[in-house]
This record gives sequence, structure tokens and C-alpha cells, in this order.
Amino acid sequence: MTVDPPPPQVWPTLRARDARGLIRFLVDAFGFEEVMVSAEGDLVHHAQLRWPPGGGIMLGSVRDDPEDRWPLQPGTFGGYVVTEDPDALCARAVAAGAELVQEVRDTDYGSRDFLVRDPEGNHWSFGTYRGEPYPS
Repeated sequence: MTVDPPPPQVWPTLRARDARGLIRFLVDAFGFEEVMVSAEGDLVHHAQLRWPPGGGIMLGSVRDDPEDRWPLQPGTFGGYVVTEDPDALCARAVAAGAELVQEVRDTDYGSRDFLVRDPEGNHWSFGTYRGEPYPS
């Protein structure tokens, strides 16, 4: 059986002090699925997590290296993720230890969403808004 890679898409990327811990958190709290992790012990070189409805994120361990070509600092990421059931996902995330920043609410642009912070300090907004339709 041949398995083709997904079509081209945007992959937000972040770094973590405890990348393995963040991976576990993102899987348990939000429902991301671990696709692959390239690591040596606690040092995660590259990890890919899939968001089941589409897309995903990539992450790795922060490096204390002046030659680092990707010097992202932990806790500086912010992302918006589309979900069909923000109420249930918010309850799941908070139960798993996410810090609630904004409770589930209805927005003036038609979304129902919430905002949490993960253990590394990154901000995650989840909501029903899928973006405006593209012009034909």
C-alpha cells in the first residue's frame, strides 16, 4: 500500500523547555495526535503532531546554542485552531491542566471560542470560526 504525504499546508512551529512533556500535554489536553518524534533522550530534534480535522504543528526542544538557526523561545507561540465543539474541548483542556485565559464565548464574527495557555506559556485559541470564504 502506498501512502502519500498530505498536500502542502502551513505548519506552525514552536520550541519547548520540556518538549516531551509538551507533546504529552498537547495530545492529552487538546487531542493532537503524535505522528513522529525524532529525539535523543529528552532532546527532541523534531516532532510532528496532527490535528485530526486537518493540519498540525511541529515542535522541538529549545537549544542553548548561539549557532541555532531557529532560535524560538518557549512560551512565545500563539495559535488558533478550528474545532467543532469548543465547550467540550475547553473542559478537556482545563481538566488536563491548561490555564484558562478566556472562557468559552460567542464572538461578534460568528465564532464560539476560548483561550488557554499550555504549561510552556504558549497561547492557544480554539473556536468554530473557519475563516472567510475565498473569492471565486
